[in-house]
Amino acid sequence: MQQITAKGNVMGVSNATVRNLFVGLSFLLFLTSLIVPSRPVLAQGQKPVVRYEEKKRQANDIAVTVIVSGLSCTCARFTEDIRNVVNDLGPDGVRVLPILGVGGLQNVNDVLFLKNVDMAVVDEDNLRLLKKKDPVLYANVEQRVQYITKLYNSEFQVLARNDIKSYDDLRGKKVNFNLKDSQTEVTADMVFNALNMQTQRSYYDNDEALKRLISGEISAMIILTGAPQAMLAKVKKEDGVHFLPLDQESLPNHKLGELFANYLPADLTHEHYPNLIAEGTTVPTIANRALLVAYTWPEDSPRYKRVAKFIDAFFSKIDQFNNPSRHPKWREVNLSAEMPGWVRLKPAAEWLASHRNQAVSANPDNTLDQSSPELKLAFEKFMQKYASSSGQKTLSSSERELLFAKFMKFLAQSKAEQAAAR
Repeated sequence: MQQITAKGNVMGVSNATVRNLFVGLSFLLFLTSLIVPSRPVLAQGQKPVVRYEEKKRQANDIAVTVIVSGLSCTCARFTEDIRNVVNDLGPDGVRVLPILGVGGLQNVNDVLFLKNVDMAVVDEDNLRLLKKKDPVLYANVEQRVQYITKLYNSEFQVLARNDIKSYDDLRGKKVNFNLKDSQTEVTADMVFNALNMQTQRSYYDNDEALKRLISGEISAMIILTGAPQAMLAKVKKEDGVHFLPLDQESLPNHKLGELFANYLPADLTHEHYPNLIAEGTTVPTIANRALLVAYTWPEDSPRYKRVAKFIDAFFSKIDQFNNPSRHPKWREVNLSAEMPGWVRLKPAAEWLASHRNQAVSANPDNTLDQSSPELKLAFEKFMQKYASSSGQKTLSSSERELLFAKFMKFLAQSKAEQAAAR
């Protein structure tokens, strides 16, 4: 032992130093064992980052957004139907993302100014009203927001207590105009201004308004949407309410010419609301046109190409919307219908031009070609006879559209009767 100790002393290293070196070396080896294996772990960790970025890119490459009003609006149901039919989550597909907005003029503003909004469901009168509101800001709005297709007519529906017999009875009464700045309020403003009528306005959502109407807290509620509206379809006569008529006959002391020049005459029917409207009767009213519109992205931009891909997928599958599970308003859709005062978005116009022989309606019973020269000539002759018999020299675009719809309905019924007689 002394020799070992002496040898150690000769080398100048004590036993304690040796032990310390051994411990230190062991610790270094331990650290090395932690560091060296980590290299392949980091290399593997890079792959999820690449996959994450690729997945993120793919998710955004197929997505288009559509802003609509509240869930009670027919536009929300339409957009849900479009999503269910068009959605394809594959890398080359299309994904429709509905967004709940305010409605009314705000939907147009959201398409114009809000980031990441491609499309919206708006009403036909919105451009005219925006230009009137601010001629400078909205001077060329028709070049920035353009329509893809007309979807359906939105009926102006006023549900009132049974003690309210006409609009005149609403003067000074509590009337719900839906939410502030909604399309219902926008159109109701036009109607009540035309009637020169002041009411006590409230701005409840439809569910709350109906509850207050049935309880008697308010005298009437207004909804502008495609009939039938799901909530109103559940209302019964026992609830003590009914729809108010809006036409010249029911309001003989009012001049409604300007109102009917800007909106379509329409009817609420027993088929819309069997609990409230007797079979064989109708309630006259007016309607606005609901349009699917889009922002005019630059043609070389990814967003423009995504909207174009959506239009192709939507238009190509239009026949799939003729299904009992879809909203009955789909039967009104005709992709080729022109909208005066609006510009058709280029991809939609190009699709229609290249698919002239393909069905452009969700209703297979509508087999008449509305763009055929023969049909247009027949309608013009019909218009000439109507003008001479009624004494009206000129008709507004709304009146012409209503007459054309009746003309087409008459031809379709005649064709069905001829087929049944064979």
